[in-house]
Amino acid sequence: MSKQRILTGITTTGTPHLGNYVGAIRPAIEASQREDAESFYFLANYHALIKCQDAEQVHQSTREIAATWLALGLDTDRAVFYRQSDIPEIPELCWLLTCMAAKGLMNRAHAYKAAVAANLEAGEDPDFGVTMGLYSYPVLMAADILMFNANEVPVGKDQIQHVEMARDIAARFNHHYGEHFVLPEARVDEHVSVLQGLDGRKMSKSYGNTIPLFLPEKKLKKHINKIKTNLLEPGEPKDPDDSTVFQIWRAFATPEQTAEMQQAFADGIAWGEAKKQLFELVNEHIGDARERYEALMNNPGHIEEVLQAGAVRARQHSQPLLEKLREAVGIRPLG
Repeated sequence: MSKQRILTGITTTGTPHLGNYVGAIRPAIEASQREDAESFYFLANYHALIKCQDAEQVHQSTREIAATWLALGLDTDRAVFYRQSDIPEIPELCWLLTCMAAKGLMNRAHAYKAAVAANLEAGEDPDFGVTMGLYSYPVLMAADILMFNANEVPVGKDQIQHVEMARDIAARFNHHYGEHFVLPEARVDEHVSVLQGLDGRKMSKSYGNTIPLFLPEKKLKKHINKIKTNLLEPGEPKDPDDSTVFQIWRAFATPEQTAEMQQAFADGIAWGEAKKQLFELVNEHIGDARERYEALMNNPGHIEEVLQAGAVRARQHSQPLLEKLREAVGIRPLG
């Protein structure tokens, strides 16, 4: 039986935080252990250029994110772990797909529509500040997915549309040039937590409300102490359902620990005590990985070796496929 191919991209524009860990990294590393699946994980550094023009930040983020996945135990003998920019076949495939992608389809992309709506609201030209990178982002994402003929693409709800666009473009290519691409399926895991940030909104770099994953102990404690809480006094029962402290606790705790904290909330635990216990839980959970992370960050040469080895494995798939695709579209030797 052929294995399912699962593919996940990680955009290299920021420092990984607790929300990334709980929502994406932890489930992906668990999925990479599946016997019935082949996993492809890549650092989407071409995608990063769409929203970040700070060269140092893109470079530093690539290092931090690679170190994070390795420190958390990604087995690179099992999973293919590579950097998007090390696979020259991806931008070439991106062009072949661009020639198949309907402009009308791109006009409907959520990110583009949101940019146009914001411009109109501000009284600007509809396309003010919109680059071709932002506009044709879904085609590059389609190239990432179709290059490895992934069956499953785990995504958040906001990314389902991109996988559907990849299917649409792939189907059109297949119609014109023969069956070359698997039509990928978006997989949304309803059980994966979306963590709240310091201000109670979704934890996100764009809100500036994140708790970076591998902060030193003192800084981690400081960040956890900044989590917004209500004014209920010690002794007053607290509602776990609207508490960021409880929500983060549940993401790191065993079912028994979750039940104990639920009881503590009912008994009116003081916010200071709840945050102290949360710090201890998270710190214990990530302590060993933080040590590995710091060692990796001090040894970028080793990270580079791992990524280069991953690129060699990835290109064992991308080179033969691209040769077939060039042949299919009529780009082939004359002799």
